[in-house]
Order: sequence, then structure tokens, then C-alpha cells
Amino acid sequence: MMELRFRSVSAAIAGGLVAAAMLNGSAPAADSRFVASLRHLDPDTRLEQVCDMEAMARIARDSRKFKPDRAKSFVTKQPRHIKNVLRAPGAAFRSKGKWYRLSFVCTGSADRTAVVSFDYEIGQQIPEKQWADYDLW
Repeated sequence: MMELRFRSVSAAIAGGLVAAAMLNGSAPAADSRFVASLRHLDPDTRLEQVCDMEAMARIARDSRKFKPDRAKSFVTKQPRHIKNVLRAPGAAFRSKGKWYRLSFVCTGSADRTAVVSFDYEIGQQIPEKQWADYDLW
């Protein structure tokens, strides 16, 4: 059984903003567009988005084995929101065309546009025959 556990705390900038900047190649423009788009979302969805982006950034940074291109906080179980904290025991991420189970606890800033702390654990690969059950692709 493969399990990787990581604990880390980010500075003032959300990992999601960094990931968006890396994908688009223009850090200041990507940051402002990402934050502006977040402000149109309800607070719970906004927190899920920054935490999902943080998950991809942290996994990519912490492990050479994975190259995440997608993360979802609600795959096998609904996430729990408690103020600015998102507990996602049933999350998943995609790397190199395969999906993996993921569990994380993410604390967001007061406005939920940045990640203050992020702890995660990578679980088993999700068999392709289960992808449709979890709305994965």
C-alpha cells in the first residue's frame, strides 16, 4: 500500500496562484486573473478551488514521481467546511493520466483566496474501471 504524508505551511501567496502562473507563463497576470475569478465564487467553492490548486502544486513540488494536472476535493467523500478549513478525506488527483486517492486538510486565508497551511496524504491509485463511478476522466 502506497501512502505518502506531507505537512507544510505556505507563505502569504496561495500555491494555486503559483500553479496558475506556471501554467500560463505570466505570474502577475495569472495571479490577478485567478484571484479575480475566485471572488465570483461562493466562499466554500472558492476555498475548494485554492485548495485543489495547492494540492497540485505541493504534490508536484514534494514528489518527483507525480506530475499533477488536476485535483478534486470531492471524489469518494464530500469535503467538510469548517470556517476557513477544508477537510477533504475523499479527494483525488490526476498525474500522467492516472488518478490517485488523496486526503488533505487545507486552511485558507480569511477571504479564502490563499492557503495558510496544507497537510496531505497520497493513497492508492484509483483503478480505471472506477473512474466513471467517481466522475473522473
